[in-house]
Amino acid sequence: MERVKVLIIGSGGREHAIAWKVAKSPKVDKIYCAPGNAGIAEVAECVNIGAMEFDKLAAFAKENEIDLTVVGMDDPLVGGVVDVFEKEGLRVFGPRKNAAILEGSKAFSKDLMKKYNIPTAAYENFQHADEALAYLREKADFPIVLKADGLALGKGVLICNTLAEAEEGVKEIMLDKKFGSAGNTLVVEEFMTGREVSVLSFVDGKTIKTMTSAQDHKRAKDGDEGLNTGGMGTFSPSPFYTEEVDDFCEKYIYQATVDAMAAEGREFKGIIFFGLMLTEKGPKVLEYNARFGDPEAQVVIPRLKNDIVEVFEACVDGKLDEVDLQFEDNAAVCVVLASDGYPVSYEKGFPIEGLENFKDKDGYYVFHAGTALKDGRIVTNGGRVLGVTAKGADLKEARANAYKATDWIQFANKYKRNDIGKAIDEA
Repeated sequence: MERVKVLIIGSGGREHAIAWKVAKSPKVDKIYCAPGNAGIAEVAECVNIGAMEFDKLAAFAKENEIDLTVVGMDDPLVGGVVDVFEKEGLRVFGPRKNAAILEGSKAFSKDLMKKYNIPTAAYENFQHADEALAYLREKADFPIVLKADGLALGKGVLICNTLAEAEEGVKEIMLDKKFGSAGNTLVVEEFMTGREVSVLSFVDGKTIKTMTSAQDHKRAKDGDEGLNTGGMGTFSPSPFYTEEVDDFCEKYIYQATVDAMAAEGREFKGIIFFGLMLTEKGPKVLEYNARFGDPEAQVVIPRLKNDIVEVFEACVDGKLDEVDLQFEDNAAVCVVLASDGYPVSYEKGFPIEGLENFKDKDGYYVFHAGTALKDGRIVTNGGRVLGVTAKGADLKEARANAYKATDWIQFANKYKRNDIGKAIDEA
C-alpha cells in the first residue's frame, strides 16, 4: 500500500478532530497542518502558514509532495483555495470557489432553493438599507430574521421581535457594517419555529452520503441566554431527526441541492452541512455550510467507522457511490470549555492543567480550539479553548461522561455551559 502525505488547513477544534481521525488511517505516512494549534501538534507537524495564504500553502504542498490537502475552514474555501491548488495540479478535498458560494452568500443559497423548490423560509434580498427598511415597515410580520449575506463567523444573524429592533438591525448590518462587507447584501427571512438539527454530508459532485445527525448550542449562557457564539457544545445523534424526517430530506433536500449546484455549473465536491429547522410544515433548510461544522465535527467524526482518508479520496475522484458510509450505534456529546467573557472580551495566556487525563481513555477526547504552546506549556489562546467530547451507549450516558471529563481540566478563566444536550430529556 502506498502511504500518503496529508496537509490540513485550519487551526480549530474541527481541524483537530479531522487530524486525529486522519492519523488513524493506515494509509497515512505524514500529516501537516497549517497553521494548526497545540493539540494538533501531537498528531501533525504544524506549519506556520496562514489559512488565507493560498500561494504559500500551494508551494508548501508541492515542495513536500503532499498527496491530499483537506481544507477545514470556510474563509479559504469561499476565497478559492481549492482553485489555486487544482491549478497547480494538487489533489485537494473541498469545494471550488464557485461552489463554496453555497455558504459564502446567503442570498445565492436562498435564490438557489427558490429556483429548485428546496424547502426553506420565505425571504427577500436587499442591496440598499432604505429598501430593506421600507419592506420591514410595510410588509413584514414579526418576529423576523435578518442575515448578513456573507461570512460572519456564524454571528451575522439577528432575530428581531419588533420593527424597532429590525430597524436597529438594518443599521448594524448595512450601515454600521458590524460584520464588514458580509453586510453589503441583507437577507430578510420569515421566522421559523421548531427544532434545529444539523446534518453533515460527503459529496463527490453527483453522489451525496449523509453522516449522522447533530445538534448545536449557539448561545453563550445556560438556557440559551446570552449572545450567539461559534458554538458552546453539541450532541449526536439528534433524537428529533427521525426516519420520517430523514426520508423527507432525502427526497426533497439532499440530492436536490447537489443536483441544483450541478445544474448551475457549480459542481460541489466536499462537505455540505445542512442546517435544518423541523417546522410544523416539515423540515426546511435554515442554511448551508460548505465544510464540517465546529463543534459538530467533534461529535460526528469520532462516531465514523470508515477510514476518513478513503472517504475524502472517493469524493475527490467522484467515486463516493462505492463507499459504504457507516457510523457507530452510540452517541457523543461535546462541551466547549471557553474563556470567561467569550464572545465579547476575555483574557488569554493561562496555563491549561489536566490534558494528560485523556491519554489512553477510550471514548474520551479533548479537541483543541484556541490553544498555543508557550515556554513548553499549553496555554489558552482564544475564546473557545477546548472541546471535551465523550461517547456513551446513549445520549444521557454520553452527556454524563462529557461533563465528568470537563472536571479533568483546569485553567484560570474556564467557563462552560452546564446544559449541553438538555433537549435530550424532552425527546
